[in-house]
Amino acid sequence: MAKPRRSFFFFFFLTTTVLLFSLSLSLLLQATPTHQHQDPQEGDTPITRFQNYLRINTAHPSPDYPSAIAYLLSQARSIGLLARTFEFSPGKPVVLFTWPGSRPSLPSILFNSHLDSVPAESSKWVHDPFSAVRKTDGKIFARGAQDDKCIGMQYLEAIRNLKEKKFEPIRTLHFSYVPDEEIGGFEGAAKFTASKEFKDLNVGFAMDEGQANPGDEFRVFYADRSPWNLKIKADGIPGHGSRLYDNSAMENLMKSVEIMSRFRESQFDVVKAGRAANSEVISVNPVYLKAGIPSPTGFVMNMQPSEAEAGFDLRLPPTADPDAMRKRIAEEWAPDVRNMTFEIIQKGPIRDILGRPLMTPTDESNPWWSVFKQAITSVGGKLAKPEILASTTDARYIRELGIPALGFSPMTNTPILLHDHNEFLKDTIYLRGIEVYESIISTLSSFEEASH
Repeated sequence: MAKPRRSFFFFFFLTTTVLLFSLSLSLLLQATPTHQHQDPQEGDTPITRFQNYLRINTAHPSPDYPSAIAYLLSQARSIGLLARTFEFSPGKPVVLFTWPGSRPSLPSILFNSHLDSVPAESSKWVHDPFSAVRKTDGKIFARGAQDDKCIGMQYLEAIRNLKEKKFEPIRTLHFSYVPDEEIGGFEGAAKFTASKEFKDLNVGFAMDEGQANPGDEFRVFYADRSPWNLKIKADGIPGHGSRLYDNSAMENLMKSVEIMSRFRESQFDVVKAGRAANSEVISVNPVYLKAGIPSPTGFVMNMQPSEAEAGFDLRLPPTADPDAMRKRIAEEWAPDVRNMTFEIIQKGPIRDILGRPLMTPTDESNPWWSVFKQAITSVGGKLAKPEILASTTDARYIRELGIPALGFSPMTNTPILLHDHNEFLKDTIYLRGIEVYESIISTLSSFEEASH
């Protein structure tokens, strides 16, 4: 009778031990932040450091800025960079790393990137967008892999390699990581560049993010398009739906939409004819229409509404005349003779402090352009024709100050997946980018001739 009793207690003890161990392991895994997960066999490498940065969820609407900055600070300390953090708006930190040059009186060079990313719909990804899974073919899947956590880490890896080679810059180098770029940068780069702290940096040239290229050339951007939010409102006489109305709210708004559509088609025709790139024309896209009188089953169908409103997303290249655009809107798209009003919400600057278009020259008039090209060719790279970026980046706030700035992300043979599902970057492309930035940083920081 004793043996079965001992077997029961042994089985009970063994089962309890297994359950407690499983529970402890489960709690431990739940307590471990996902962005710190790393396969011990992978070690501490440029790729794993990139993956760790990608695992920090800095997507809107609740970007984890503290964790991202803590990680960046740890990397900066490991390579001996000076570090400062600023907060020009509550909860919107800016981190700045500095590598002092031997001639600090020369204008410095700034390399900028942003901390935040757009949201990701996890259910539509092949892997969790913040797991930074690396496949056997080298693809690293993560939100921010291309836009633009890649360049933020490539800056640091390039510095690490240059310091190991005992390189000493002549010009002082600054590396900024700013918040909220994906929602306009108004509480991030805009306030940073307007600050005394930025002025004291004495920046003479800057670089910011660009885009990938499916081809084998590096894309480079000398300007951004400026976004305008346009709201057009029409007023008219309300009344019974059986009557004929002249200058009703809906009629006037529809006339405006027709006129704007013809303008949009004329711009699109230029692109389709190959006479301009998409980023070189004014784009007009309707985004909402608000009219009618709601009813429990939809809208009142036998009553003419007294108001109608539509919203449009306009993008103006720096070559466009903003005054001429305002005149067109006032006289053709929303004329007051048709009982129409409009509102333009300009999302950022369109001219610099001297009233010039926000464009960085890409010819011999800009000595930094020649030095940049030299840095690319010295590592066997090829530059595509310089472009205007169809969207916007924080570089516009730098150009607003009259500082030349180029948009550049060294990604060739890579599909453009920023803001897309399953955003990825191949490890070989990422490592190649580090090599490219080594050349850019060393070449630009050794250039002594250019000044403000």
